[in-house]
Amino acid sequence: MKLKDKKVLQLVSDDFEDLELWYPVLRLREEGAEVHLAGEEKGHSYKGKYGVPAVSDVSFKDVNPDDYDALLVPGGWSPDKLRRYEEILSIVKKMNEQNKPIGQICHAGWVLISAKILEGKKVTSTPGIKDDMENAGATWVDEPSIIDGNLVSSRRPADLPDYLRDFISVMEK
Repeated sequence: MKLKDKKVLQLVSDDFEDLELWYPVLRLREEGAEVHLAGEEKGHSYKGKYGVPAVSDVSFKDVNPDDYDALLVPGGWSPDKLRRYEEILSIVKKMNEQNKPIGQICHAGWVLISAKILEGKKVTSTPGIKDDMENAGATWVDEPSIIDGNLVSSRRPADLPDYLRDFISVMEK
């Protein structure tokens, strides 16, 4: 178990991309990590784009970034909602300042854009937000998964195996 004693925070809101939330959660748990889902309300059931539910363990306002070793932001339409919460932007900024691994896939880059942490970073995402990523100061590349320091980014569900291999490798450091 590569990630025994590690704690990961997975953000959640309605309309997340089901595979982009659940595959990382399950894969990290397989490696021994404790993964908590954070939503606007603790104990609330959020629905993915395809109807798969995810119940939050903690509310955004009750998250202490110091309690976690890494952060995951799912794709889908939820990043457009997540980036509107000051608590989320604060969590992302603090974890980035602490050089903790931050994973983002597909449209999740919107959250990192709003947190203003992409300047000078090499990233990928769904091609649909390529311009947004570049306008935030990042260099965008069309590859399955990119590691740049503590940031791990990926494009879409088909890239999940590459994304999680990279994310786990960054967490192990």
